[in-house]
Amino acid sequence: MSAMPRRTQGVVLVHSASKAMTLHVEWAIGSILGSQPTVDWTPQPALPGTLRCELSWTGEIGTGARIASALRGWDGLRYEVTEEPSPTCDGSRWQYTPSLGLTHFPTSTNGDIYISENRLREILDVSMGYPDAVIDMIGEQLGDDYDAELETFRHAGEGAPVRWLHKVG
Repeated sequence: MSAMPRRTQGVVLVHSASKAMTLHVEWAIGSILGSQPTVDWTPQPALPGTLRCELSWTGEIGTGARIASALRGWDGLRYEVTEEPSPTCDGSRWQYTPSLGLTHFPTSTNGDIYISENRLREILDVSMGYPDAVIDMIGEQLGDDYDAELETFRHAGEGAPVRWLHKVG
């Protein structure tokens, strides 16, 4: 008897893509999901001439990482991918911007980024007790630079579709 695949779900938020890039994004995501997604692209007011979309997905654990990696490095693309926690795995969030590259954050059941005990100890050791250094290093671990760059794109303007988070529990 074969084991059931471990499944989870998540969301892809493409914050900005050129019109020429949209079909390539859909193809890349579809090749990972095993079927072409139906994507509703809308104008991105934060960067005229670009489009944005939100796409929910369901797949095996690790699908979020595969999607984030497949889209990495595309010129002008900005995106976030989330993967919800499952009974056997923590959740994850990946963020990509052209200037900062790709990063990954482990997330808790409610979606908060968490920092491991060992990383916190390292921050305290490296900061040598300087409060400003501790604050800066924790901010780096929480993705403050990514949030600062993506926040404008997240607020897509009036009439943008609202994506409700999946129910936890």
